[in-house]
Amino acid sequence: MNKISMTINGAKVSVPKDYSVMRAAEEMGVIVPRLCFLKGINETSSCRLCVVDVKGMRGLKNSCTLAVQDGMEIETDTDEINAAVVSNLQLLASNHVFECWACEREHNCELLDLMRKYDVENIYGESKNFDKKERLINDSSLSIVLDSGKCILCGRCVTACEKQAGLGILDFNDRGNETYVGPAGFHNMEDSGCIYCGKCIQACPVAAIKEKSEIDQVIDVLKDPTKKVIVSAAPSVRVSLGEEFGSKIGENVEGKMYTSFNKLGFDEIMDTSFTADLTILEEGTEFINRIQNGGKLPLFTSCSPGWVNYIEQYEPEYLDNLSSAKSPQQMAGAVSKHYFAEKLGYNKEDVVFVSIMPCIAKKHEAHRPEMESDGVRDVDYVLTTREYARLLKRKGIDFMNLEDSKAYGNLAKYSGAAVIFGATGGVMEAAVRTVSEILEGKTTPIEYKQARGLAEIKEATLTIAGIDVNIAVVHGGSSIKHFFEIMKKSDKQYHFVEFMACTGGCINGGGQPIHPAKIQDSVDISALRTQSLYDMDSSKKHRESRTNKLLMRMYKDWLGEPNSELAHNLLHTSYTERKFYK
Repeated sequence: MNKISMTINGAKVSVPKDYSVMRAAEEMGVIVPRLCFLKGINETSSCRLCVVDVKGMRGLKNSCTLAVQDGMEIETDTDEINAAVVSNLQLLASNHVFECWACEREHNCELLDLMRKYDVENIYGESKNFDKKERLINDSSLSIVLDSGKCILCGRCVTACEKQAGLGILDFNDRGNETYVGPAGFHNMEDSGCIYCGKCIQACPVAAIKEKSEIDQVIDVLKDPTKKVIVSAAPSVRVSLGEEFGSKIGENVEGKMYTSFNKLGFDEIMDTSFTADLTILEEGTEFINRIQNGGKLPLFTSCSPGWVNYIEQYEPEYLDNLSSAKSPQQMAGAVSKHYFAEKLGYNKEDVVFVSIMPCIAKKHEAHRPEMESDGVRDVDYVLTTREYARLLKRKGIDFMNLEDSKAYGNLAKYSGAAVIFGATGGVMEAAVRTVSEILEGKTTPIEYKQARGLAEIKEATLTIAGIDVNIAVVHGGSSIKHFFEIMKKSDKQYHFVEFMACTGGCINGGGQPIHPAKIQDSVDISALRTQSLYDMDSSKKHRESRTNKLLMRMYKDWLGEPNSELAHNLLHTSYTERKFYK
């Protein structure tokens, strides 16, 4: 790649000619302030914090969108620049509601970090003569809360919804000082066509968009002596939770996570990885039945609730292709209340199931009316990874100094296939491991790397028992939209397709720890978390779901076989077309 030479703060630097000035500066360790900029998502130069002085150019220039030129002489730290940054921060802060002591983003708020760095006072917002805009709170959905009082109008959420989710349901509404971000056309979130992937939350530099918290409800139920509270965590939570406490990105903290469950006083621990194995048996058997008996193909996975929300609203004509298997979360709740509770001597009506998830769509999923059996809800409360971390902090638990422990619950054992559910392609690889061994009647290659990687759409043809099976793996709303465009135009017969609403899969879910833009821009967070999951898989003695002895015992003692009548009653569901404004 051709490079150019330039000078930044008196030092010579050689960078590729397609770099921005901001990127060039950071290449040599100079961090330029920013709020609106998010690499590959929002590059609009609207916040005016990344200004630099370019010799020979009039006025300060926005470094995030300014292309490098050979011979440029750049200054990033002058009195004029610092004065401009301070002034713009004061203006951005003027309409921001400062409730830092009670804010979810107190410890990773990008606005607050910059105000501290530049010693900025909120001179306009605290003035009696300053007329603040009306604070609007949109909490109509079960998953997301929008708070205009916190919004700084950076636009990162708007472009994330458009580019990552492929939906574009967020927009700048109204005009002037009354401008606020929300669903286009002044609609509520619940009827906006949102799929609750949470990409908007991940993009927001403050707490203008956040998950709807259920922390207080969980605290209350843990105090209730009449309830038996069971907790379960998704595979990807164990490789992200530690980041809320300062661990390395992607560090596996499973042992500390189990210990923290005990510290909080949960009555029983299971692991959603156990029901990931269960999902493979149910969904894999469904796939085999469709292959052998002429069923509707391709079979679409149903683990991602954001994806389920997508197909119900945007591609309802394909609902017959969707697996009827519930997600591992819902299976975990159903199994806990209808099998585990009986084994423990609990009344299922007295059992409360709490799920720790990387996803905010799981909150919406848990409250779907069809997610119950015999009048008993599968899942009662869902906490995101971030919420669970806040719960631990409220209870004064020093997470990173906890001893490691193993889950003691009978439903906390899992295979290597289960833990890779957290990564895009993991569900497909886990399913193929089981399907191939069932159909071929012998041990087959345990790794199917054709499903791995972060390419937006992955395709492969696998030969299983003499049958050519065309698989695809798709992640991210925009990629889902693109795949359907491809599939509708193509004559290719797909057989099995994995969909995840979040880019990267669950490891990058809307409920995962949020890192500042400068980290998101420079570190491949998804890759680090994903690698940890595959490391866990490769270290397991048992890496195929049927090798989970406790799972197979549950089938023998209770369910009978995959896709049995009892399994269908408890572990399967149906989906329907859902309307939204157009």
